[in-house]
Amino acid sequence: MLLNSLAILAGIAMLLYGADRFVVGASATARNLGLSPLLIGLTIVGFATSAPEILVSIAAAGRGATDMAVGNAIGSNIANIGLVLGIGAMIQPILISGSDTLRREFPILIIITLGSALLFLDDALTRTDGFILLGTLLIFLVWVVRLGYASAGDDSMAIEYDEEIPDDMSMGSAVLWLIVGLAILLVGANTLVWGAEELARALGVSELIIGLTILAIGTSLPELAVTVMSAYKGEAGLALGNIVGSNIYNLLAVVGSAAVIHPAALEPEVLRLHIPVMAGFTIGLYLMVYNFKSDKVAIIKRHHGAILFAGFIAYHLYNL
Repeated sequence: MLLNSLAILAGIAMLLYGADRFVVGASATARNLGLSPLLIGLTIVGFATSAPEILVSIAAAGRGATDMAVGNAIGSNIANIGLVLGIGAMIQPILISGSDTLRREFPILIIITLGSALLFLDDALTRTDGFILLGTLLIFLVWVVRLGYASAGDDSMAIEYDEEIPDDMSMGSAVLWLIVGLAILLVGANTLVWGAEELARALGVSELIIGLTILAIGTSLPELAVTVMSAYKGEAGLALGNIVGSNIYNLLAVVGSAAVIHPAALEPEVLRLHIPVMAGFTIGLYLMVYNFKSDKVAIIKRHHGAILFAGFIAYHLYNL
């Protein structure tokens, strides 16, 4: 069990470092190619910050552990809101103003969350389900690209992305970090999945629960680091935008890839408990940030963060 725990810790550490290098390399490469900061943030950075979840779930599905992959996606979405935004808001209230992009993207997350739940009604994931999710991902990416080109340059998210994306990195260095980051992510993902599988066997715990807890929290740590730093620096749109984008990619890319690689029946609790909890966190967050008096300003206050974090803790205590 000690070896399994060490493998999990090593895998999480590699995911943290690899995700950071991958995001830096990918965003700098895209910037050197002349893409706008908003477009880079909505596509390259959004996809790259979900790379740990995607690669971990692909590794899990490749080993036949589809429950673990699905648990990772659902658990990561819950952790992104309850743990990541909860802690971020408690440290520094998250004020969002002037982001038409975020205002349009958030309802898409709710639609995708509720729509993807329909695929779980038969307590199974089929390859058809996977292709539906991946097809929806393609449609979403096309919409995001068009949004990135069409949105005004003074969108608050565009300004924040412009400040964060490296503008002084050579193409050679950017590509090198992109490759190094991806390689570390691949090794870290396989190490984490192996350790989690063996730990589940040793403890007699289901792969679904391991995915919802250890894998989900471990793969959400990059988002936690980004969100805490963004909130501390006042880049609230970036903090919330990363979470919204990551949760969309988790449902479409992570679950979709797992279903295509290894279709499988799922535990009934996925539909009856875990998906409703994920939907509840998502809709609850939307009600917190939506300003009924103005669509230009929203804030996640400290007590909102405390509520989200308390809900996250209560959910995991229930799973014990």
